[in-house]
Amino acid sequence: NEIGDINQQLEHRIARLEGVLRLQKTITESGQKIFATNGKKADFNTTLQKCKEAGGSVAAPRNPGENEAIQYFVKTFNTYAYLGIKESLIPGKFQFPDGTELSYTNWYLNEPSGKGEE
Repeated sequence: NEIGDINQQLEHRIARLEGVLRLQKTITESGQKIFATNGKKADFNTTLQKCKEAGGSVAAPRNPGENEAIQYFVKTFNTYAYLGIKESLIPGKFQFPDGTELSYTNWYLNEPSGKGEE
């Protein structure tokens, strides 16, 4: 039927676009989430704005797979990545922007220090 054909065409086009983005190393996946970058360095507020413009948010790892997806970009572009978390009112404790406590962390020893080596 016509709707089935349109759906199949859309799925094919999306798969091709995802393939191109993977070749450019600007997307990766973990579970049902797609992680993306434009590969450009920016300050946190610009990063936040660009993510919102794209219909997403700054990545915040919630499990080891999502952490690996974020690390993929760090290694590919040899730079740091901002995380969608913030320090709580308790120094050294972090939370999601909505105030929810983190349920997954994978900090290096004696981190986070705020020096970009967490």
